[in-house]
Amino acid sequence: MENLKKEKKIVEGKESKNETYSSKNQYSDEQKATEAYQRAAEKLFNVNRWTRLPGISSTFQLYNRRGEGKDTVKVQVNDYIKIELPGPFPENWVVVTDIKEEENLAEFTVSPSSNPTDKGEGQEEVDHFFIDEATSTFRVKKVDNTIFGYEVGKNEGINNQGKEAGERKLVNTLIAEGGWAGFQKFQWEKLTDYFVHKVEIEK
Repeated sequence: MENLKKEKKIVEGKESKNETYSSKNQYSDEQKATEAYQRAAEKLFNVNRWTRLPGISSTFQLYNRRGEGKDTVKVQVNDYIKIELPGPFPENWVVVTDIKEEENLAEFTVSPSSNPTDKGEGQEEVDHFFIDEATSTFRVKKVDNTIFGYEVGKNEGINNQGKEAGERKLVNTLIAEGGWAGFQKFQWEKLTDYFVHKVEIEK
C-alpha cells in the first residue's frame, strides 16, 4: 500500500526517486585494468558516440551554450546534451553541471535544462520529462583489477507541474511512467556495459 501511495505521488509530480545502474569488468592484472580504465574514461566523455550503441538506443548530441552543435570528443561543463528517445517523443535537454577527473575515477553530472537553441519564449520551461532538480551522474572507476561503469539518477521527479513543465505536462508524465520507465534500465545498462567494454559501438 505504501508503495502505491508513493508511486501515486511520483506520478503527480509530488515526489521523486533515485535509480542506479552499473556494470563491471575484471582483468587478469592491474596493468590491463589501467589500460581498460583509460579507454573507459574516453568512452565516458565522448558523448556524441553514445548514439552509435548497437540495437535500439537513444541519440545523444552535444551543444554549446549558444545552441550550436559540437563535434568534440570530450564533454565540458556548461555543454548541453540533446537526448532523443526512440519513438514519437519530444527531444529532451540536459546541461553538464560538474566534471571530475582523478587517477582512478572519472565522471560528469547533468541536470534537466531548457533548450539552448530556443531563443524566444519558453526559456523558463525545462525541456525534459524530469524536474530540473534531478541529476544523472555518469561514472567510470577502477578498483584494483576491476573497472566499473555507473549511471546514478537522483531526485527523478516527473516534470508535470507549474511553468517549468510548460505545455509538456501530459507528455512528460506519459514518457516518465510509460516509454522511459520501461526503456530506462535497458538504455543505461547498455551504456554502462559499453563503458566497461562488454558492448562496443557499431562500426
